[in-house]
Amino acid sequence: MTDLQKATIQAMVNIFESGRIRGNYGAIAVMKGDKGHLSYGRSQTTLGGGGLFTLLSRYCQAPNAQFAADLKPALPRFKAKDFTLDNDSSIKSVLKQAGDDPVMQATQDQFFDENYFIPSGQAAEKTGLQTVLAYGVVYDSHIQGGWGIVQANVPPLKGAGSEHDWIGKYVDARRKWLQSQKNPLPATVYRMDAFEGILTAGNLDLTLPIIVHGITLKEDLLATGTRPDTTLKLTDPWMRGDSVERLQKKLKDVGFDNQGDGVYGPFTDALVKKFQQSKNIAEDGVGPQTKRELGL
Repeated sequence: MTDLQKATIQAMVNIFESGRIRGNYGAIAVMKGDKGHLSYGRSQTTLGGGGLFTLLSRYCQAPNAQFAADLKPALPRFKAKDFTLDNDSSIKSVLKQAGDDPVMQATQDQFFDENYFIPSGQAAEKTGLQTVLAYGVVYDSHIQGGWGIVQANVPPLKGAGSEHDWIGKYVDARRKWLQSQKNPLPATVYRMDAFEGILTAGNLDLTLPIIVHGITLKEDLLATGTRPDTTLKLTDPWMRGDSVERLQKKLKDVGFDNQGDGVYGPFTDALVKKFQQSKNIAEDGVGPQTKRELGL
């Protein structure tokens, strides 16, 4: 999967969640009947699920977090899942402002990658899926919830040639599941409308432009490069794409030869560590200082 394809998948789900291609990092929602209670961020992690505490803890520990001092005193309440936070206007005001902090945005990007994008990719691979559209469908289900329940009601994939049919059956099953849930989930079947339209067009690679919920996605609207504050590192599954390939090229340019396959596996990780040692850089993965030294 290329960086552009990943950005396309994430932009689609951002549109579903907030109506914005880039997402709304300061978005706050409290929906009646929602067991998650207060939800926050680009992809709406929840107080009730515990993700919001994890996200805010990371943010408060990050260097130069502008609103850490305001949020730290409230962390015990988030950890305890104190549902009075649903109506705490002062905390909600701070959260909204923090959404404009680049540190919060970087923290959210990493958080949602680790907790949703990477696990959804693992789930897609385990199911035998290979197309970009299928990865998008699975990622959307991880963000909104219900992947395991719906997937259990869809017949197993029977070879790569049947992937188009599998996606259709899954989208249909998920539509029915959403319609059977309590509000506000039935109103979100527009997500399935979008996937069904792309599937009908046969665009399994998510080739741009595509229309998602009334918004046209084009390449020039998507930030396909790695954010300057995003860290490339060894993960499971391995990071891959254009940004990793650029890193490998820079490593090769400074004497650390590699195949430039665009996969951040153990060999690339070892090269990064050797380069960091040569420059006395103490970073976990390819952070700002390493990128600076490599000219990324």
